[in-house]
Amino acid sequence: MTAPWREQLDKTVDNLFDEIVSLRRHLHQYPEPSDEEHKTSMYLYQRLADRGLHVQLIPSGRGVLADPPKAFEDDSLPRVALRADIDALRIQEANDVPYCSRVPGVMHACGHDCHTSMVYGAICALTEMSQGGLLPWPVRWRGIFQPAEETGHGAPEIIAANGLEDVQAIFALHVDPMHPVGNVATKPGVLTANCDALEVTISGEGGHAARPHLTHDPIAAAAQFIQAVYTQVPRVIDSQEAVVVSFGSLQAGENPNVIPGQVSLKGTIRTLTDEVREKTIACLERLAKGWAEASQTSIEVKIQAGAPAVYNHPRATAMIRQAAAEILGLEHVTELKRPSMGGEDFSHYLKHTAGTLLRLGCVSETKNAAMLHSPHFNIDESALAIGAKILARSALLWSNPSRKENREAVQRTASP
Repeated sequence: MTAPWREQLDKTVDNLFDEIVSLRRHLHQYPEPSDEEHKTSMYLYQRLADRGLHVQLIPSGRGVLADPPKAFEDDSLPRVALRADIDALRIQEANDVPYCSRVPGVMHACGHDCHTSMVYGAICALTEMSQGGLLPWPVRWRGIFQPAEETGHGAPEIIAANGLEDVQAIFALHVDPMHPVGNVATKPGVLTANCDALEVTISGEGGHAARPHLTHDPIAAAAQFIQAVYTQVPRVIDSQEAVVVSFGSLQAGENPNVIPGQVSLKGTIRTLTDEVREKTIACLERLAKGWAEASQTSIEVKIQAGAPAVYNHPRATAMIRQAAAEILGLEHVTELKRPSMGGEDFSHYLKHTAGTLLRLGCVSETKNAAMLHSPHFNIDESALAIGAKILARSALLWSNPSRKENREAVQRTASP
């Protein structure tokens, strides 16, 4: 039989649904890219403050921490955090919807508007339940609305701003168009890859396009280097290990009849283990040295460490899985067979506290659904209520005073 608080929590989220959708659509219409989330942060600050929550902007003015009203927060309890990301991508939206992005060249194509509205819904529901005396036990929660997930340094900013102060566990979810709405996927242990930024600068000697023999052509060297990377990395790394090196940017000259003096390449390196990461970087450096000598150019390789792999805490993963199963039915909760090669800076939080990241089904039909980072990406908004319910219920389940860890925490607090 379902406990009354569970039914009441779901009903509270359902009553907030229109507000959740409204917030999501506003954010979708007015997206801000990484490192520019000032208006988004102030908008969230004002909406959360209007609900009576204790709200603070982090020092950069980009990112918000929201806690329960002071009258309803027990400082003796450990916190459980619910995290959302608020930044958008530099993509021109191609959807024809009333809430289409009004900012040219910027779009919420990774669902961060959804994540934000779901965390908002979850903490508002917990607040209403607390104020109405409907919670089965006290919950000391924190809503984290972080900037710059796409560039990988938003989570460290939140941590530096004491965003994890007293936090015992942190929960998050990510919309996933590979799963239909009403379904979720979890995975204890490694969920995502290490993701490092790769920059390659190839310098040669430019000249007239009619006389390439009088130049040291960096475009030719770049083409050969890219092909070598795509060919040789899979031959160096064990085929049973996962590694993906991709280039997404190539910038060179501006004139069709001039061989430029320099080419800039940008890409990413994605691996699941430190050993494979080190082998991959060593391979890239050897290839750069070899092709530089062969093409009479210089090839400089720079690696900027990005987000480490997300490692989902087993107990936190079991907790969010239980919450999802109670809401959706166990048959709609699957376990991912292998990690994703995508990156997620949620991993930084997991270096400091227990936590887990859930994949949330978000489309009516997966067959022809637009993927994340697509200009056509969109969701079935019924997923927003599901996500808010899972997050709120996870916070409650984790805060259950009968849990051994919580009993011990209370005993430590009570000790003289």
